[in-house]
Amino acid sequence: MQMIKRFVSYYKPHWKLFLLDMICAFLISAFDLVFPIVSRNVINEIIPQGRIKSLFVITGVLVLLYILRYIANYIVDYYGHVVGTRMEFDMRKEIFTHIQSLSFSYFDNTKTGHIMSRIVNDLREITELAHHGPEDLFISFVMLIGSFIILMRIEWRLTLVIFAFIPIMVCFAIIKRNKMEEAFRNQRIKIAKVNAQLENSISGIRVAKSFTNEEYEIDKFDIGNSEFKEAREVSFKSMAEFTAGIQFFSNILNLVVIGLGGYFAYMKIISIGDLFAYILYVTFFLQPIKRLSQFIQQFQEGMTGFERFVEVMNIEPDIKDSENAIELKNVKGRIELRNVTFSYGESEKTVLTGINHTIEAGKTVALVGPSGGGKTTLCHLIPRFYELDDGEILIDGINIKDIKLKSLRKNIGLVQQDVFLFTGTIKENILYGNLDATDEEVIEAAKNANIHDFIMSLPDGYNTYIGEKGVKLSGGQKQRISIARVFLKNPPILILDEATSALDNETEMAIQESLDKLSRDRTTLVIAHRLSTVKNADEIVVLTNKGIEEKGTHDELMKQGGIYAKLYNI
Repeated sequence: MQMIKRFVSYYKPHWKLFLLDMICAFLISAFDLVFPIVSRNVINEIIPQGRIKSLFVITGVLVLLYILRYIANYIVDYYGHVVGTRMEFDMRKEIFTHIQSLSFSYFDNTKTGHIMSRIVNDLREITELAHHGPEDLFISFVMLIGSFIILMRIEWRLTLVIFAFIPIMVCFAIIKRNKMEEAFRNQRIKIAKVNAQLENSISGIRVAKSFTNEEYEIDKFDIGNSEFKEAREVSFKSMAEFTAGIQFFSNILNLVVIGLGGYFAYMKIISIGDLFAYILYVTFFLQPIKRLSQFIQQFQEGMTGFERFVEVMNIEPDIKDSENAIELKNVKGRIELRNVTFSYGESEKTVLTGINHTIEAGKTVALVGPSGGGKTTLCHLIPRFYELDDGEILIDGINIKDIKLKSLRKNIGLVQQDVFLFTGTIKENILYGNLDATDEEVIEAAKNANIHDFIMSLPDGYNTYIGEKGVKLSGGQKQRISIARVFLKNPPILILDEATSALDNETEMAIQESLDKLSRDRTTLVIAHRLSTVKNADEIVVLTNKGIEEKGTHDELMKQGGIYAKLYNI
C-alpha cells in the first residue's frame, strides 16, 4: 500500500491533465452505456410502431455522441500517455539526481550496467501503467456498475447469474498475480545482468581484440542472454495462463447469455429487443474484464520497475552534509591528518591506521612508497570521497565533516592517474573545470597545460570531437587535457595522483614546469612513483602499509639511506 501511495504522489504535478483524462474516460464509458439502451428502445418500440422520423433523430443524436466520443478518445489516448511520459521523465530525473548524490562506495559495489538498467529499462513500463492504470480501473468501475444497474432493470435473474462469474474471475486473477509478479521481477534482474555484461564487454573491446578473445566474450554474453530469454519465456507463460483464463471465462459468459437469454426470450420473459440489448451490454461488460486483465499485466510490469526504482531512491548516501555544515571560504590550505584510519568496508583489510601529519598552507608534499601503501586512498579521503573509520581531517582547522561537500570539493583540484574524459569536444572537457569560464580562460588553461598548440593543429581546434572517453587521443594528450581542467578550476588545494605518469620524458618536463607554476602559493599533494618528479617538494612522506615510515626533504631522506633512498636508487 505504501508503494502505491508513493506511485500516486507522482500524479500531483500533472493533476490537471490527469483530471481531463479521467473526465474523458468517464464520457467514453457513459456513451458506451447509452448505445444499448437506445438500441433496445429502437427494437422494442420505434421500429414496431413505424416511427421513422424518431429513428432518424436518434441516429443523428448518436452520430453527434460518437463524434464527442472520438474527441474524448483522442484526448485519452494522447494526453493520457503524455501524463505517463511526464511521470516517467520526473522519476528518471529524480533517480539520476539521486545517483549523483550517492557515495563512491555505491559505485564500487554496483555494476554500471545495473545502474543503467534501473534508470532506463525499469522505468520503461511506467508510462503505460501511469496512463492505463487509473483509466482502466475507472472505466471498468463505471462500466460494471452502470451495466449492472441497467441489466438488473431488464432481467434481474439473468444479471445475477452473469455477475456470479465475477468473484470466480477475480479469484483466478489474484492466484495468477503472484506468479506473474515473481516472473516479471526475475526478468528485470536478468536484463540488468545482460546490460552489465554488455557495458563491460563493449568498454573492454580493445582488450578483447588484442588478446583475440572475441569468442570468449560472445560465450559470456550468451550465458546472460540465455538466462534473460528463459526468464522472459517464464513471464510470458504466466501471462499467457492469465490472459487465456480470462478469455475462457469471457467466452463461457457469452454462452450463458445466449443460452439462458434465448430461453428467457422463448418463454416470453424478455423481448427480442431486451435480449439484443443484453447481448450488447454483456459485450460492454466483458470490456472492463479485459481491461482489468490488461491492468494486472501492466501493474505487474510497471510496479516491478517502480519497486526497483524505489530501492535505489531509498539508498542513503554514506557521505552527506551535516545539519550545521558551513561554506569553506578564504581557504589557506593547511591540512591536518589526525589519527586517520580507514578500510574499504568491514570485511576489508585496513588500508590506513593512525596516520598523523600536517601539511602547511602553500607547501608541496609528495607521497611516495610501494604500491598498496594507501597513497591514493589518503588523497581520496581529503575531498571526503569516503568516510573515515576513525580520526579526522581538518582544512584550516575545520573538520571536513563540518564543511559542505560541494564547498569542500570546489576548493580541491584532482588530477588522477586514470584520466576520464567525457564524450564530446576538447573545449567541453576543459570547460568542465569551470563551466562559467570564458573562451579566453579555456585557452589560457590549455596553454598552461602545454596542450594549446596541439589543439590548434587539429582541423576543428577546440571543437574537435574526441570520441567516447577520449578514445581518439593519446594517453599524454588526455592527461594534459585533464591538467588543463584543473588549471581552469584554479583551486587552493591540489592533489596530483601520478599526474605525469602517461607522458613521455620531454612532455613530462614541460608539464612539470606548468605544475610547478600552478603549485605556487597553493597546498599541493603529489603522489609519484617516478621519484625524480618530486625531488623539489617541500616535504616527502614515505607511506607504506605500516603507516608513515619516513618524512623529510629529498636530501634529508637520501642521507638517512632508508626506504626512500632505496626506491630512488632503484
